[in-house]
Amino acid sequence: MRYKWILFDADETLFHFDAFKGLQLMFSRHQYQFSAEDYEYYQSINLPLWQQYQQGDISAQQLQVSRFTPWAQKLNHSANALNSAFMQAMADICTTLPGATELIRALKGRAKLGIITNGFTELQQIRLARTGFADVFSALVISEQVGVAKPDIGIFNHAFALMNHPPKNQILMVGDNPHADIKGGINAGIDTCWLNRHGASCPEGIIPHHEVSSLAQLQQWLLA
Repeated sequence: MRYKWILFDADETLFHFDAFKGLQLMFSRHQYQFSAEDYEYYQSINLPLWQQYQQGDISAQQLQVSRFTPWAQKLNHSANALNSAFMQAMADICTTLPGATELIRALKGRAKLGIITNGFTELQQIRLARTGFADVFSALVISEQVGVAKPDIGIFNHAFALMNHPPKNQILMVGDNPHADIKGGINAGIDTCWLNRHGASCPEGIIPHHEVSSLAQLQQWLLA
């Protein structure tokens, strides 16, 4: 196989991330009915915060607390506690994307596997254990722990150090987010594969080395 290392993004690359469903579950545990309008309001706060986080303007902690501040007073809980409850709910509803388990099984032993995620520590560990992926990844790099997020080259350099600096032409980055995963991989000097499950157009100026529409197609290509 051409690549000795394959690095994956986590959310919407290996795992479903259904935030609305997770928030509904979390808030129902606090006897609050979370509506579609609530979700719209939540995202109006959450999405700009993620942008700031990926640009390095705020910390993971600031993002996690700020997005739940409007509900903290209403429910008489700290924003921190609500964020933790949300991570727990997301772990409880976690499922892998179609083809993820088959892909990881097929690659095991043929290449070393890693994860580079902008997601948060609390969720990653439980989720890997619950999906049976806990022992599969030789490198697990979580932006919250490193202090920088994709597409910053710093998080990739941290991963390369953990991987004992293999030649960059032997590393492939796979992810669904052109701005974080693909731009980040290109900046770090490695090959990239965009998982474009919904047939989107790639943002101008970002050109992935490869593109697939499913994990099954990725498996076929890698093992051809």
